[in-house]
Amino acid sequence: MKSRRGFRQACAPVLVAGIVASCCVTWSRAQGTGNERTFPQSKTTVEKALKDMQAATAGHLPVLDGFATSADRPLDRYQRGYYQSKFQVSAAPGGGSIVRVSVQVTAWYVDPVAAQSGYRVLSSNGRLEADLLDQLADQLGGKAVSGPTSSASASPKPFPSQKLNSPSVQSSLKQPSSKQMANTPDPAEPIISAPIPSFPETRGGFSSSLTRGLAEAEKTGTQTEQKKIADKDQSSLQAEAQSLEEVLKNQAHPKNLVAVKKNGTPVVATASLTAKTLFLASAHDEFEMLDFNRDWVHVRISGLSRGWIWRNHLEMPEGIPDVDTHAGSAAGPAAEELFHVTREEIALFPGDWEPLRGKNVKIISVQKTDETAKDAGLAVKLEFAKSLLDKSYTELVRKPGDVAGIVLIFDSADGGMIAATLSALQQWKAGALPDAALWHQCFFDPPETLGSSGSAASQ
Repeated sequence: MKSRRGFRQACAPVLVAGIVASCCVTWSRAQGTGNERTFPQSKTTVEKALKDMQAATAGHLPVLDGFATSADRPLDRYQRGYYQSKFQVSAAPGGGSIVRVSVQVTAWYVDPVAAQSGYRVLSSNGRLEADLLDQLADQLGGKAVSGPTSSASASPKPFPSQKLNSPSVQSSLKQPSSKQMANTPDPAEPIISAPIPSFPETRGGFSSSLTRGLAEAEKTGTQTEQKKIADKDQSSLQAEAQSLEEVLKNQAHPKNLVAVKKNGTPVVATASLTAKTLFLASAHDEFEMLDFNRDWVHVRISGLSRGWIWRNHLEMPEGIPDVDTHAGSAAGPAAEELFHVTREEIALFPGDWEPLRGKNVKIISVQKTDETAKDAGLAVKLEFAKSLLDKSYTELVRKPGDVAGIVLIFDSADGGMIAATLSALQQWKAGALPDAALWHQCFFDPPETLGSSGSAASQ
């Protein structure tokens, strides 16, 4: 028994020395973190000063680089950085107060897999803690007695130029991890937790050096972000333009399209001068060509809808002439050599066409020069009719009278009558009506004489 008691008495000083050494190491570690500082003021005075600087104890971070670290993820993937600080004030053994500060940094992590994105808790590098303690010292009149400051406070790192997005973050932040909770102060001691302000108007609580750093970073970051967005938009537009050019380059242009030459060109239901006009096409309108002959082109309007257009009023596909050159060369003598005028008079319209019914018209009778000659065809006949209408209209305009139109009568077995109003001729002469539209506003008697077989006139 004595030996055991003696052993305990001998070991007691060693145990006491070990406990003291352990406490010294713990205190040394606490002092070396840079998150603690001793002030000569009383605990009550320090707590009041901390309440006065609450506006600076939490807020948004324009950048994370220089304030936080992440061991497993790159900082440039984080957005909407936010910090929140907590202070623990305790009475110092020799008088005054000991202030410990811990900062929690959170940010939204943008993961390549969208489902894995979310808010993460980052480790503070100590710069915010040192700055907050410096600010508290300024608030208390610069009287900090002891406690080393971190290297971040002694020689602050320059603020980076990259700027993160800064929309409003969620009011509730993730709880710190177990590793971060290891340094949490004893709950028995009072803790001052700063409220989370929403969009603080100013950063007046920061020290002057950090305030300038934040302002410079925000300005530089804004310019950098705007330049990146402009470059990205420019690249996107260039890529889209190149893509469209490639599509247009590779798109095969159909080889069976015909284009309308003049505004007001009629598209008719059948290949006839007396056919119903479906609509008037505009210049450069394009249609798919289904078939064509010497005078007419059969086109697809849309879907199952079809129509006919005079061939010489269209630009034909490559390799096909706009007019039938073979028919033209075989036409023989000119129209003026095949027909001649036998009589002209002013009389009532000799028909039942509503626009000229009961009105005075100029009637021109026409005969073949050689009755035994072979019929030159409808194209030559209408070419001669067009020249007569042009000449007679000019004469009537020079000598105004009570005449409403012009009538051409071909006195032959294969002849017929063509009638036109002065108003239609006026539009034709003014260029408002192409030749095709003029013929479709004329009256033909009998109708089958001038187009029922599918042929038409040329200009």
